[in-house]
Amino acid sequence: MDIFSHPINTLAGDAGSLEPYRGRTVLLVNVASKCGLTPQYEGLEQLQKTYEGQGFSVLGFPCNQFMGQEPGTAEEIQTFCSTTYGVTFPLFEKIEVNGEGRHPLYADLTEISDAEGYSGDIRWNFEKFLVAPDGSVTRFAPQVTPEDPALVGAIEAALA
Repeated sequence: MDIFSHPINTLAGDAGSLEPYRGRTVLLVNVASKCGLTPQYEGLEQLQKTYEGQGFSVLGFPCNQFMGQEPGTAEEIQTFCSTTYGVTFPLFEKIEVNGEGRHPLYADLTEISDAEGYSGDIRWNFEKFLVAPDGSVTRFAPQVTPEDPALVGAIEAALA
């Protein structure tokens, strides 16, 4: 699996990929602005600020597949994230993470099992995938907060 080679546009619509993040530690998260878990943006931004100087970045992927909780345009999403939560980490184009229209990036990621052995479809907004510099991936359920010791420990271990 090579998640870095999939083309994916930035939230601004510019062509791109995750290639610039190859060899770094990244946390990929499908995000939404109108979800009960949306306050996780604050913790995600804190992770970004705490570890960005060590080669870490959160990467956000807006998705509207869960009860229409990300209905906004790219501009609305960017404005909401920056003004409400001070988000500085990169956001990519709104994508589908499940179903026939699933982005190829998430087709790869959903093959990964979490600590409970779950693999397959993304269960809800804010499911997380930690990718270490060696390309290994650890999956975390949506309810695992950015402050959770298991997630923070995994990030720190990947950065070591």
